[in-house]
Amino acid sequence: MPPHNVSQDTIVCYAPLMITSHGIWQGDNPLDYSLPLFVLQLSLVVVTTRILVFLLKPFRQPRVISEILGGVILGPSVMGRFSIFANAIFPLRSVMILETMANIGLLYFLFLVGVEMDIAVIRRTGRKAILIAIAGMILPFLIGISFSFLLHRGTQFVKQGTFILFLGVALSVTAFPVLARILAELKLINTELGRIAMSSALINDMCAWILLAVAIALAENERVNLTTVWVILSSAGFILVCIFVVRPLIFWVIQKTPEGESVSEFYICLILTGVMISGFITDAIGTHSVFGAFIFGLVIPNGPLGVTLIERLEDFVSGLLLPLFFALSGLKTSIGAINGADTWGILALVIILACAGKVAGTLLVALLYQMPFYDGVTLGLLMNTKGLVEMIVLNVGKDQKVLDDKSFAIMVVVALVMTAVITPVVTIIYKPTRRFAPYKRRTILKTKPDSDFRTLVCIHTPRNVPTIINLLEASNPNQKSPLSVHVLHLVELTGRASAMLIVHNSRKSGRPAANRTQAQSDHIINAFENFEQHAGYVSVQPLTAISPYSTMHEDICSVAEDKHVAFIILPFHKQQTVDGGMEVTNPAYRIINQNVLANSPCSVGILVDRGFGGATRIAGNQISHSLAAVFIGGPDDREALAFAWRMSSHPGSTLTVMRFVAGTDIEQPSTSGRVENDPRILTVVTDSDREKQEDDEFIHQFRTLIENEESIVYTETVANNGEETVGAIRSVGDVHDLFIVGRGQGTSSPLTAGLTDWSECPELGAIGDLLASSDFAATASVLVIQQYVSTGLEDFNLSPDSPGHHHEAFMNCTPNTNQRPSPSPRATYMQNSQ
Repeated sequence: MPPHNVSQDTIVCYAPLMITSHGIWQGDNPLDYSLPLFVLQLSLVVVTTRILVFLLKPFRQPRVISEILGGVILGPSVMGRFSIFANAIFPLRSVMILETMANIGLLYFLFLVGVEMDIAVIRRTGRKAILIAIAGMILPFLIGISFSFLLHRGTQFVKQGTFILFLGVALSVTAFPVLARILAELKLINTELGRIAMSSALINDMCAWILLAVAIALAENERVNLTTVWVILSSAGFILVCIFVVRPLIFWVIQKTPEGESVSEFYICLILTGVMISGFITDAIGTHSVFGAFIFGLVIPNGPLGVTLIERLEDFVSGLLLPLFFALSGLKTSIGAINGADTWGILALVIILACAGKVAGTLLVALLYQMPFYDGVTLGLLMNTKGLVEMIVLNVGKDQKVLDDKSFAIMVVVALVMTAVITPVVTIIYKPTRRFAPYKRRTILKTKPDSDFRTLVCIHTPRNVPTIINLLEASNPNQKSPLSVHVLHLVELTGRASAMLIVHNSRKSGRPAANRTQAQSDHIINAFENFEQHAGYVSVQPLTAISPYSTMHEDICSVAEDKHVAFIILPFHKQQTVDGGMEVTNPAYRIINQNVLANSPCSVGILVDRGFGGATRIAGNQISHSLAAVFIGGPDDREALAFAWRMSSHPGSTLTVMRFVAGTDIEQPSTSGRVENDPRILTVVTDSDREKQEDDEFIHQFRTLIENEESIVYTETVANNGEETVGAIRSVGDVHDLFIVGRGQGTSSPLTAGLTDWSECPELGAIGDLLASSDFAATASVLVIQQYVSTGLEDFNLSPDSPGHHHEAFMNCTPNTNQRPSPSPRATYMQNSQ
């Protein structure tokens, strides 16, 4: 944009009839007419923004950075330097329409921000979040005051107090919506740090809105005394009307809506009209119109109505109209106004001091509450997030002539730099592994027999539920070792602003499901709550994770580590068809399973569902299961046998352990000339030797403890190759309900030689893949288990020379088959609920 376009004194004449052109064939230039020009401007802004989003994605930058940068590029700093482009695409006569549409987008976006905010969070935050919010505002505000004296020389016509207020608010504010997206990107939104940051940002945002309302009132410089008081009193009156009149009406609308149905179009239209009326009233009062929309959004209660409004508006408003507002901020920014080394020096100083001030204030409170040092620094950096509220403050300040071009440009650059550095710096400073104190019971073998058995079960659809409940019930929860189940419903993130983890409390009755996802969650939660009520010694904690499939494994692993889980159960990505074959339900499920296997903090089981427990009820609604464990050797097989042994202690279960031993035809490593246990000769014990020693030790202890157990049958089968192993397994295929096998990752055995050559699903291992394949004539479900292998120092006290030590805790307990059976959950959750 050329310099004369920026002048405040330019007089622009509008032709009211020049809305749409007659077309280029009649000699009209479409850019001379307001509608085609606006459509072109909007398209250019959206395309530029999206290109920048794509380019900055590897640097993990929030979208607001791309939107402001897009405006800067299209504005006087870059493209606006070419007068042809500036006069043709962004002439001064078009600014009024652009501003109007941008403010409509802003109006509805702030309404959505208000709807998404939960005021109840402020009541639950406690003193820590409030102190962090206040401490994080005071120091930057003081820095803003110091900075205002340096910049106020060029804006003498504005009162110093008003100038201070605008700059102080702009520097001290934290952008709540932008922070939510950054925390979701960093997978911190559900951590203690993320919750404190969100609570503090929410309080900070509310304070910023109050200060902004006061600042706008004070910006009326001519009549500052009585007028300012009337503006503030009127705004307070508007807030009271929204709370005591509008909110009860919204509740009445919700009550009139039948359960399970969405709110009618009539009421949705009334609410959307109410947003504009609220904006009009607050604008007429003397505060900004977005203030009214924001307050109106806050009084909308959380629930189905809020979800419906967000789903209807979010994509259109945040994807199309909101970029216009940020782009306009960029169009108003002339980097050329920041001239001279002293001005650039002031800019650098403000960025460093404002950032350091917020970090210092936040860190002080964090250390006062005995938070770790790095957590305090990270929290301070996150609270430096700038975005929407600051842009609103700066734009209002420029429109009210509180800020000149230079001050505005400096503050926009400050916002850009401070927000841009947050994600990369936090990624370097804050390591998620520091979040948790190490825990040792990461496997089934290491779980003490007199402690609760912590499991995390993952559910994609209600179809996964019956078999998993039957599996959990068959794992024999009892008074000595109760079952602690964390149920994680996995939902793909589609069209929402940010990923989230929802922790469900007891669901309030009478509240309808807002959409299909919530209905599925309710179905799943009800089934597990029913299981908890009717099964003895079981506690259930339902959660829902909403995130992209590509990062869903991070949520699973994070919950597992946070809850100190020993065992994760994942559904297989295939399901059984009517004719007994296996078909893929969703290829993304397989990728999730593979990622969890690679990154899990504990043992993992993949459950191939063929209706386990569906037809095994006997008299008295008790269960009867026939289990089979295949043992070839290695840590995974030992883990699988440990879980099978736990299940076998259920009064209604029988277990057959099939151990395969290498035959004499298989070539063994030569030991000729070696004298066993001769201290004069140095011998090298290989990993395979050590694993075999552990296997033998484990099986020996297992056989000693089950000598008098009639429900457990132990067999040893000699096999010389993979073909003989397959034959032996096929011979018992139809007898059992469930096969429990180890994945066998990292171990090679001649007993499975050749089986992996035609493997369909390597993540199941050789035996697991065989049992799960469509051509395996069996109706048994399969549980493939991978044992957690320590990569850190949490198990440093385990001696590698004492193989039995790894499973001492588990071996201290013998199965109690005389135990009285716990009541089974009623068959209220039917298989046809798929």
